[in-house]
Amino acid sequence: MFTIVRSVFWLTAAYMVIKPGVDLPDANALAIQAMAAGTQVVAEQVSNIECDSFQCIGGKAVVATALQTSPSVGLPMHETPTSVPVPYPRPRLDRAG
Repeated sequence: MFTIVRSVFWLTAAYMVIKPGVDLPDANALAIQAMAAGTQVVAEQVSNIECDSFQCIGGKAVVATALQTSPSVGLPMHETPTSVPVPYPRPRLDRAG
């Protein structure tokens, strides 16, 4: 009986949080904002490190290169036009039967 009461409680709570017809935030825009904020925090922390050796300076250069944003590759796989991987056979000639 307790499981049913608990299930009803959580389903009611979920319905109150996510009501039908409510616009949800754009997940892609939210992810882009989170990545930008995280990248900025990491870049600030790396720039605060004081280096006195060549290895440390090289490590900071590698991290700075990794934090740079890369341009978009192009269309996603599901939006690219499909091409025929195998050519269709040529029709038989009339004289071949």
